[in-house]
Amino acid sequence: MIRRILLASAGAMALIGAAVAADLHAPPPPPPPYVPLPWTGFYVGLNAGYEWSNNVSVNSSGSSLIADPVGDATGAYESALVGVGTANLPVKNNGFIGGGQIGYNFQFANNTVASAEADIEGIAGASSTVTRATFTPVPGFADSYTTAVGVSNKLDYFGTLRGRYGYLFTPSLLVYGTGGFAWGGTSTSAGFVASDALGLPTVFGSSRLSTTSVGWTAGGGLEWMFAPNWTAKVEYLYYELSKQTSSFGYLTQNFPTGTFGSSALTHFTIQPKGSIVRVGVNYLFNWGTPPAVVAKY
Repeated sequence: MIRRILLASAGAMALIGAAVAADLHAPPPPPPPYVPLPWTGFYVGLNAGYEWSNNVSVNSSGSSLIADPVGDATGAYESALVGVGTANLPVKNNGFIGGGQIGYNFQFANNTVASAEADIEGIAGASSTVTRATFTPVPGFADSYTTAVGVSNKLDYFGTLRGRYGYLFTPSLLVYGTGGFAWGGTSTSAGFVASDALGLPTVFGSSRLSTTSVGWTAGGGLEWMFAPNWTAKVEYLYYELSKQTSSFGYLTQNFPTGTFGSSALTHFTIQPKGSIVRVGVNYLFNWGTPPAVVAKY
């Protein structure tokens, strides 16, 4: 009886030892499934929208360079005539825009995305305005005269280099703020005309300015990953570009006697600023990011 008990105990211990040895040589369990960060990577895309200015002011002003040597009532007329060149003209640009963007997203902490983005837009829009005024510079002298100042302004193209920082409210919905450097190409033309009701010679001049201005922009938007590697966005930007100044050149008034006259240098300044709302679509090149692994149970 004792012998059977000993043999049974020895067999059980042998089985336990074999099981322990098998456990020691078993492979480790597989790692948990890899969960990729799908927003990380370079992207390119297209966008379209609408741009409008916030009452851009074209400030036109004139100053006398040569005083009337006679110094009589005609001189008062001259001074008033030069002063009529001063005007503050509200110019509003409105137009459709379209262009493209390129950038890089970096997703970290599972729900935060930081980006760098550059874009360039073409803009279809222009505006013009004219102001008129009638004055009597000296009672009893020249009956009256009328001046007209006309301005046309257009923002031809617009670009930005911005940073973006956003939060993923869901794995596919990004809410972000953005801001940075902006530049744009503007074309502005202005003209000045002054004519006397009694038929004295007309004073006129014109100027055209085409230049690239730099400034800043800020805004925000929503971006939605609606399919693997594809996102759609809606975005708002406010921008301000640097002021521009241009001169009409010398405007000369010669009076009928031919013995005296006046000359003026007239210039204008303008500062482009406004808002943009646009929608866009991006394709994300998240190279090196393995496809999502779905665990099977």
